[in-house]
Parts: sequence; structure tokens; C-alpha cells
Amino acid sequence: MSCGGTETPVVCEAAPGSGGGGGKKKDSLGTAGSPAHLIIKDLGEIHSRLLDHRPVIQGETRYFVKEFEEKRGLREMRVLENLKNMIHETNVHTLPTCRETMQDNLNQVLQRLQTATDSVCRLQQREQERKKMHNDHLIASEKQHIMQWEDFMKEQHSKQAEVDEEHRKTMERLKEQYAEVEKGLAKFPAFGELEP
Repeated sequence: MSCGGTETPVVCEAAPGSGGGGGKKKDSLGTAGSPAHLIIKDLGEIHSRLLDHRPVIQGETRYFVKEFEEKRGLREMRVLENLKNMIHETNVHTLPTCRETMQDNLNQVLQRLQTATDSVCRLQQREQERKKMHNDHLIASEKQHIMQWEDFMKEQHSKQAEVDEEHRKTMERLKEQYAEVEKGLAKFPAFGELEP
């Protein structure tokens, strides 16, 4: 695919500037050692170096492929193969093992969670019953205290009435007594009158 040899005669034909009879011009230029032929050859080399980059690109491509394949020793292919093997190992062995372990442990965790939930429900129910009993006891105790207070207040009113009645009777008795004493004293002459 080297284009230097094939394109040089084309440039040679276009370089003289006369458009007709390409074969005659080539023959008329002379032998291979003539100065015109050397100039045309130099022009072809300059053209191929300046404008034709295919040989350079091909060389760079060959160098890149050689560098990539030979010097690296197909390292990327080995890495990809190792990754493929690791993924296959994971899918075939590790993932099912993890799934089984997870299901076993998850079942145990779910059972423990259910047991804990049941225990919490029982404790909550006991606490609610205890609070209800405590509230009922407080309400009954409050009612009992109210009834005791009302009974106490009634008893106090009745005792007050009794005390008031007794006080009134005592006052009347005392009044009567003092009235009798005054009557008895009125019968006796005064102490001052008795002295001569």
C-alpha cells in the first residue's frame, strides 16, 4: 500500500503542464539519470511527505497495535477474562449461598421480631389494664371520699344542731336557775339592812 512509487509518475505527468500525450512526454524527458527526472523524483518525494499521510498513519497504526498487543501481552483480555470468571463464580456459587444464608437468617429475624412484637403487645395490654384498674381505683376512692365527706358534713350539721339545742336548753335552765336564785335573794333582806 505504499503510495510513493505509484503516485510519483502521476505527479510527473502533471508537472510539465502540457495536457496532451502523457506517454510521449515521459519518453521525451530522457533517461533515469537526467536532471529533469531527478527534479520530478524529488517533487514526488516532497509531495508524498507533505501531502500523503497514509504511510505515516499506517506506521503509527502498526506501532500502536504492536504496543497494545505485544508489549501489554493481552493484559486487557486477561483482565476481562478474569472479570468474566469472577462474575460467573459469583452468579453460580456466591449469590445462591448468600441468598440461602439471607433467607435463613431473615426467617430467624422475622421469628424474633414476631416474638418481640407479641411480647410488646402483651406488656402494653398489661400496662393498659393496670392503668385502667388504677384509674378505676382512683375513681372509686374519690367517690368514697366524697361520700365520707358528705356523711361527715351531715354528721357535723347534726352535731352542731345537737350542740346548739343543748346550749339553748342549758341557757334556759341557767336562766331559770338564776331567776329562782334572784327570787330567793329577794326574800331575804339586804345585807346592809341587817346591821344595826
